[in-house]
Amino acid sequence: MNLVSSLILAGAIILIIAFILIIIAKQYRKVGPNEVLIIAGGRKKTIIGPDGSKVKVGYRYRLGGGTFVIPFVETVYRLPMDVITLNIKTPEVLTNSGVPIMAEATAQVKVDSSDSAIRLAAEQFLGLGKEGIRDVSMNVLEGHMREVIGTMTVEQIYRGRHEFSARVNEAVRPDLSRMGLVMLSFALKDISDSQGYLESLSKPQVVAAKRDAVIAQAETEKEAIIKSSQARKEGEVARLAAEALIAKAQWENEAKKSESQVAVNQKKAQADFSYELERYRLSQQIKKEEAKMKAIEKEEAIKIEELEISRREKELESSVVKPADARKYQIKSEAEAEEFRIQAEAKGKAEALRLEGEAEAELIKKKGLAEAESMLKRAQAWEKYNQAAVLEMYLKALPELARAVSEPLSKVDKIVVIGSGDKSLGTTKITAQVAEVLAQMPDVVKSLTGVDLRKYLQEKFSPEDKKEK
Repeated sequence: MNLVSSLILAGAIILIIAFILIIIAKQYRKVGPNEVLIIAGGRKKTIIGPDGSKVKVGYRYRLGGGTFVIPFVETVYRLPMDVITLNIKTPEVLTNSGVPIMAEATAQVKVDSSDSAIRLAAEQFLGLGKEGIRDVSMNVLEGHMREVIGTMTVEQIYRGRHEFSARVNEAVRPDLSRMGLVMLSFALKDISDSQGYLESLSKPQVVAAKRDAVIAQAETEKEAIIKSSQARKEGEVARLAAEALIAKAQWENEAKKSESQVAVNQKKAQADFSYELERYRLSQQIKKEEAKMKAIEKEEAIKIEELEISRREKELESSVVKPADARKYQIKSEAEAEEFRIQAEAKGKAEALRLEGEAEAELIKKKGLAEAESMLKRAQAWEKYNQAAVLEMYLKALPELARAVSEPLSKVDKIVVIGSGDKSLGTTKITAQVAEVLAQMPDVVKSLTGVDLRKYLQEKFSPEDKKEK
């Protein structure tokens, strides 16, 4: 065998060994602590049951860890060991006293960890998973809850929930153990009814609680009133005792004053008697001392009076003078402000009037200058007008004069003419009168302006002018 054949053979052997190792590794199954690995197939073996009987089974199991599964011979199944929570709610069930109630409870079940329990659970729930275990456990628990509710009264269930849970647990345990299950906990959450029975049961306790609360409140108020009265009494006693002490102190003070006055009077009498005995010798001295005492008293009285006057002056200054000064300053300030405002307004108005007058005077001045200049130019133009121009202007003015004279006639609705035997019509007289009025226009112009149009026209149309022309 050459080297190449040896290498090929070695490679083939290595591939076969690797293939075998891969198959072995693939067939080694691991399982966690929360599930059971059930390996079915292979030869049967004999096991001893809980009652001591011998049973042949064709499977084995592994709880946690791992095991090798023979390929093509054994099949692997998984059985969950997790805790399953059940929420049970029963329909209305009659209690022992005939009252229909509904109960809500919660429970936790799982597959038991003993060999017999695992085998029982594998036989009944293998392939169903958690949902199968939950459904079966739910039906079992609901049925036993109804059974226990029928053996107890509403009051027993309401007040003895622990006893109710113990009875349900005791009733369920045998059935669950026959399926390899165990109930870890059970708790009654709530009970209710549609007839108001439970509410009626709670009313006496509620009323009693309210009654106890009212009584406790009344007791508290009474205690507060008593303590308040006691405190007021103690305060009044303390006040009277204090007043008594004050009165006693005042009485003792007056007594001491009286004793002092008696002693003073005695001393004074003794002194008077001594003065009487020695009046000739001490009369001048006594008078001097009395004068000094009176002077001192007067000085003290004067000082007291001065202090009182100073106090009154300060009080008067603080209550009258200072407010008056403040009011005076305020009035003065307001008056000055008002005077300044009036002066400012007057100055503004005067300035406005002055400016308005100046503007108006300037306008009148300019207007007068313009009119004078116009009149001057008009006069100069008149001087330059010749006979034909003057006649033309006079003739242009005649229609306007005729219109002005005859304008009132246009406003007359009706004219009644009464004849006087004259053959001429009345209407011709009206036109003749208008012509006479127009003929009088030179006289009217002369009377109003002083200009003699006839003379001016005669001079303009004199023979000398004609000859010159």
